[in-house]
Amino acid sequence: MKTRTKTTLLAALCTALIIFAGFHPTANPSNNNHPIPGPSFAQEVYSHITRSGVQLSEELFSLAFVGFEKLNAQGRLSRDSILTMIDFSKSSREKRMFVVDLKSRQLLYHTVVAHGRNTGEEYARKFSNTTSSHQSSLGFYITGDPYSGSNGYSLTLDGVDKGFNDKARERAIVVHGAPYASESFIGTKGYLGRSFGCPSLPPDINNLVINRIKKGNCLFIYYPDEHYLRHSVWLNG
Repeated sequence: MKTRTKTTLLAALCTALIIFAGFHPTANPSNNNHPIPGPSFAQEVYSHITRSGVQLSEELFSLAFVGFEKLNAQGRLSRDSILTMIDFSKSSREKRMFVVDLKSRQLLYHTVVAHGRNTGEEYARKFSNTTSSHQSSLGFYITGDPYSGSNGYSLTLDGVDKGFNDKARERAIVVHGAPYASESFIGTKGYLGRSFGCPSLPPDINNLVINRIKKGNCLFIYYPDEHYLRHSVWLNG
């Protein structure tokens, strides 16, 4: 990774530590009088997620939390405190979606997820915010309402990273289930099939995930792209 990218990530990690110190979820969501200390909370969340051997990058977790806290501070997120992360630096053979409940400090779902057909084959390589590109888009999203469409039960997404994913609605980028996004497909093809740019999930878990992350929660699609890391408004400034 280039020096500038490393510098950006280090800055974001430092910012995340500062932000963690100011984030105070409660041990009992119905009682807001007993905040959890920031640094202890941050360490506990990451420890709970990874103690069973789940391969979630601490770097990704920190970056995702930077954007989460900024969106939360603007009142744009629900009170559910669900943070979903997709790590497109990983092979599509791997479970690279992580759904975390920050209040309970638990990993709710850990699953494979497909990327866009023009983003790459086994690995994601290229990203776009352009209509009909059939590529995935990086950045922070706020989940919307579920609906039933041509791909079955689906979830609308609002891209909030200007220039990177803010055409998500126009492009019909949604979360949905697909047979090509199942682990059984990996056994046949060697890696997941690909979508038109949507983060597609295995059909047997799709509805469960959608119902947990819907309506105002944060989703972050990550790849160590230098241009994105340097220019995302949610990671800088």
